[in-house]
Amino acid sequence: MMTELNDQLSRVLFIPHGGGPLPLLGDQGHQQLVNFLQDIVPSLGKPSAICLISAHWEENIPTITSANSPSLIYDYYGFPNEAYDIQYPASGSPNLAARIFELLKQSGIDARLDNERGFDHGLFVPLKIMFPDAHIPCVQLSLVHSLDAKTHIQIGNALADLRNENILFIGSGFSFHNLKAFFAPNCHELDDKNQAFEDWLIDTCTNLSTDEREARMIQWKNAPYANYCHPREEHLLPLLVCLGLSNFTARLVFDGEVMGKKTCAFLW
Repeated sequence: MMTELNDQLSRVLFIPHGGGPLPLLGDQGHQQLVNFLQDIVPSLGKPSAICLISAHWEENIPTITSANSPSLIYDYYGFPNEAYDIQYPASGSPNLAARIFELLKQSGIDARLDNERGFDHGLFVPLKIMFPDAHIPCVQLSLVHSLDAKTHIQIGNALADLRNENILFIGSGFSFHNLKAFFAPNCHELDDKNQAFEDWLIDTCTNLSTDEREARMIQWKNAPYANYCHPREEHLLPLLVCLGLSNFTARLVFDGEVMGKKTCAFLW
């Protein structure tokens, strides 16, 4: 029951953001991802602002960056010096941050504005590839430290009205995030586990009704090899916010490999 994208709504995109700064450093294991991030841009319209949910920011309650000019947070280690010289001078959007804050409060979700926090690599790495001129104002929205699946769907539900305001929403995470597996010797059994979870996730996002999709994602740990693919779920949770923002099925826009593991991206 594939549903076409609604041209009257702004876009919601879930992406894998890769390993730290590697997509910006010419790593061959990220070339498919880099190509995808560049190629998807024409499908996203001309957003007036971006709200990005990063797997690399957790707070006790949903927290929104509200500074005019957020700094960058180089939240990775062990990379060449050039990884710490990356610049992405996108402005913030205090007005959008305030709008997100109010919508969450109206839905009974306690939230907080943060005028100090900068943008982590879950934002600046993919956006430097997608929008290298850094001309679109950005706001970053945190995950909730409880890592509760239903909570993150509800956050997306609360923000759905913003899809009428030309805001591009990006969930920046990974459909597969087992760091040990990324660096393990190639193993067919492990690849089969990776593929089984990807197949389940693609079916869930592209072939089910809203109620079925949300019910299945709330119980995502029952999916094939879920705990192997996500020993900790923070990289999957941006997808749940994206699901909450959308009441129709997604389009699979990337079904490829990053660092030798299958991963995918979805567009609503």
